[in-house]
Amino acid sequence: MKHYLVGGAVRDRLLGLKVYERDHVVIGSTPEELVEHGFRQVGRGFPVFLHPQTHEEYALARKELKTGSGHTGFHCAFGPEVTLEQDLLRRDLTINAMAEDEQGRIIDPYGGQKDIEQRCLRHVSAAFSEDPLRLLRVARFASHLARFGFQIAPETLELMRTISQSGELETLTPERVWKETERALLSPNPSVYFQVLQCTDALKPLFPELAALIGVPQNPQWHPEVDTWLHTQMALEQSAVLNASLAVRFAVLTHDLGKASTEDHLLPHHPGHGERGIPIINQLALRLRVPRDLREIAIKVAAWHISIHRLANTKDGTPTSEILHILNGLDGFRRPNRVHDVVLACRCDIRGRLGHEQAQYPQGQWLLDALQAASKVRAADLNNQSLDGTEIAHALHEARMHAIDQLSSTR
Repeated sequence: MKHYLVGGAVRDRLLGLKVYERDHVVIGSTPEELVEHGFRQVGRGFPVFLHPQTHEEYALARKELKTGSGHTGFHCAFGPEVTLEQDLLRRDLTINAMAEDEQGRIIDPYGGQKDIEQRCLRHVSAAFSEDPLRLLRVARFASHLARFGFQIAPETLELMRTISQSGELETLTPERVWKETERALLSPNPSVYFQVLQCTDALKPLFPELAALIGVPQNPQWHPEVDTWLHTQMALEQSAVLNASLAVRFAVLTHDLGKASTEDHLLPHHPGHGERGIPIINQLALRLRVPRDLREIAIKVAAWHISIHRLANTKDGTPTSEILHILNGLDGFRRPNRVHDVVLACRCDIRGRLGHEQAQYPQGQWLLDALQAASKVRAADLNNQSLDGTEIAHALHEARMHAIDQLSSTR
């Protein structure tokens, strides 16, 4: 029995990256033998075991045979006769098809080290096109490794287009699509993921709401980049630059979906696009089983980002009632962290415009300051005035207005 470190751990070490997960492949063994050595089996479709001390994953070497459609349409054959080279052959990219033995020697039958040197994402074999999930995985790897200059090999891009045209993307479960998308959104260059989907004809079948933004014009006075899809990608890149959370990044991705529904005679203006985007966000999020908290923040950003942008554009200062209206609309007094998330998404929106990548966002800080000032007023402080519920609500509103007015006078 021999075992080797495989996959991402080998790749990341060669790239000089921190290794977070260590997976192993076992050659020349059986499930029974591993159990005898204290390994605990956790895999169902094929035997995967946890090491008794390190709890790292050890999988028996296996081969895969395509037997049906989709990501799960495979038969896995494993046994002591399966070689390391056969196991590595079934992997997606050459940079993921390397192994390392106990002495630190690299086994690289398919040229992964060379492709790392050349910064190339290349498929291992023609069997790549049998699994539609690999299209998403490669797009995700592209978003993670773009900072190192990695690009997808032309022949691999062609296979990815073949997958898109085959109709097998429709067999992917919403959970798998979202899992890859979530990981890509958290990458250093999340827009690359969607760019790859677009150039391989996968964006429209997987994300029709995003594809609808391509070519939609915006007012060049506010959007020198003009194209709504380009703006969305630029704003998404800003969310990574600003180290935003997953919720903020998803909100940035979806904040302008309503612009695709603007009537032609109104273009390049998009009145009411925020509200029109809400059912589209719901449609996308429910289809992909996006977590509810992410969907809620995305909807708040769509609904309120224009109002927040305009806070600094009122000639004589924004009326206090409007500021309080926004804070109440965001449920900011019960969920102050949500206001911070929405403001950060709005900042990404402003900076996601050609020539505005370093723009300041004073209106966002003004809203946060107003929240802090108004939050010091509590309903409990008004109870000693013998007011009923309606009167307390009115008094609380007036007291918060006064707190924001006082803050305004000091600015």
